[in-house]
Amino acid sequence: MFGSMEKPIKQTGEIHKVIKYKSSPVAYGTGLVSLDIIVSSDPEVPCYNWAGGTCGNVLTILNYLGWKSYPIARLNGDAASIRVKADMERWGVDLNFAEQSPTTNTPIITQENITNKQGKPVHKFHWKNCPKCGAWLPNYKAVTLAATKMIKDEIASGTLFFFDRTSPGAIDLAKHFKSLGAIIFFEPSAKPDVKHLKQALELADIVKYSNEKFLSSLTDIKGFTSAFLEIQTLGNKGLRYRTHSSNNLNRKWKKMPAFQTSAFKDACGCGDWTSAGLISKLCNRKAINLMDTSEDIVIEAIRYGQALAAWNCGFEGARGGMYQVSESTFKKDIQQIIKIGIIRKKNRTKRLETEIINSEFCLCNNH
Repeated sequence: MFGSMEKPIKQTGEIHKVIKYKSSPVAYGTGLVSLDIIVSSDPEVPCYNWAGGTCGNVLTILNYLGWKSYPIARLNGDAASIRVKADMERWGVDLNFAEQSPTTNTPIITQENITNKQGKPVHKFHWKNCPKCGAWLPNYKAVTLAATKMIKDEIASGTLFFFDRTSPGAIDLAKHFKSLGAIIFFEPSAKPDVKHLKQALELADIVKYSNEKFLSSLTDIKGFTSAFLEIQTLGNKGLRYRTHSSNNLNRKWKKMPAFQTSAFKDACGCGDWTSAGLISKLCNRKAINLMDTSEDIVIEAIRYGQALAAWNCGFEGARGGMYQVSESTFKKDIQQIIKIGIIRKKNRTKRLETEIINSEFCLCNNH
């Protein structure tokens, strides 16, 4: 399932780690890596905690799909980061670059699942205060330029670079991976600085964003559509996309409706699954070859990502399904969605007890 990495090359007086790969496609990413606390709409179901955040989810899902993933983050030794690292390692994610200096406390996001007045499942996020003691929780902090300089010296290849937050460090890494021939995937998940946004869009081979959250910001930037593939998500209506192999800005949008969902429970994480599925099918090649990709392959990759998103709707939490079904069941479910548009029957297993949060345990560093 996972790729192999060569051992560090020993040089006189030091060990200089040059990362090279032999088999599986390799994804690096930086951005939001958080601890997600999932509060079920069912009061009989305990709270669970998993690694989350857009970047954290996409990289973890990619590993689940057979890639090798490396988050570039500033995780320290606080309670939240310990849980995040343990969960990512469970799925084979490599944490070689996840503790960049200066390390910092890990963001914690509580996802509360409820049933609205119309009887439909919805969720809301709490990210400012500790769910146990009420203390103020840490914000996201980007990897520094000092850290990226050392990282660039260690990484000599890569298939894809993913980022969902803009910062000087993220832009620096995107430029480095661009120079290595990697595909650059930019998915803004927070309102970016205009200067950094322009730089990110100039570097990106694929841009994916929500029409509700980021359309107004992006349309103010002239020429941002130079990316090979631009995807605009439309919620439960699906998405629309456009591709090009030149600087022609008069491209037409093409819509792709979402798959049906059976036993809908939660839409959280569907965008992350769409991105990871698309990447797994489309981005296992050099960026220079992306422009020659046929539209049929692009459509197949998008539909695969949408099938993963539809499957994810049957579970609470952004990656809840990964803990409840076997890999073989997952693959059968996805094949069924792609073939007939919906899952007719599901087989479920129980979550592990080790993923349950102790109700007396405080995740922030104030206790």
